[in-house]
Amino acid sequence: MIGHFARFHAAAVGAAMIAAVAAAGATSACAQGAPDYAALLAAPDRSDADRQADKRRDPVPFLAFVGLRPGMKVLDMGAGAGYSTELDARAVGPTGTVYGQNSPDLSERGKAAFAARLATPAMKNSVGLSRPFDDPLPAEVHDLDVITFLFFYHDTTYMEVDRAKMDRILFAALKPGDTLLIADHAAKAGSDITVGKTLHRIDESTLRREVEAAGFKLIAEGDFWHHPEDVRDFSTLRPTGPVDEFVLKFQKPM
Repeated sequence: MIGHFARFHAAAVGAAMIAAVAAAGATSACAQGAPDYAALLAAPDRSDADRQADKRRDPVPFLAFVGLRPGMKVLDMGAGAGYSTELDARAVGPTGTVYGQNSPDLSERGKAAFAARLATPAMKNSVGLSRPFDDPLPAEVHDLDVITFLFFYHDTTYMEVDRAKMDRILFAALKPGDTLLIADHAAKAGSDITVGKTLHRIDESTLRREVEAAGFKLIAEGDFWHHPEDVRDFSTLRPTGPVDEFVLKFQKPM
């Protein structure tokens, strides 16, 4: 799983940061091409820990599937320690903006890890949001180009989260025509929602049904993290073999 934590400034300071970074990222991304994602991963200032995570995660196909470009405004839900948030930040560059959301009740250790990452030069275009999953954004953050939600949707099934409300808010936060990318650990077809806590998985059809109920339309599926050999009967926290992971791209209709 891609981290679970964040440390954040006081509310007034956080609001000021959000306004400043959003203004800096106002440049339109529409006319800009996709960056060289492999070159971004090869940047010399990336940490050894992130390079090790690359071997397990293989992020280049995902970044290409998302289609992140310079100047975009992105929300990373369940940012954790910030591995995926930093990838987003490098892809959108200094003219873009990335918001990394984490629940306020996550551990101090993880909050410190995310705070340390936010202090690095690669994250100058990023803002940490310590907010509930079903209220992830302050009112001044809207018109997003992309939302990424990696390996954490299943956790919201056993947390005190109103998922229907969460999905509606994510829908409202995007500009028409723009996209929500969700990746998660696959459960057996027809599995009860309780496998979110017991196996840290979710039935793809359940997730899709919930997200589409908010108004989203599924427009693409990525198979680059697919492992059909996964028997899906073990916890992804203690894997006994490859874990099958689905990736879904949803669009807010025009």
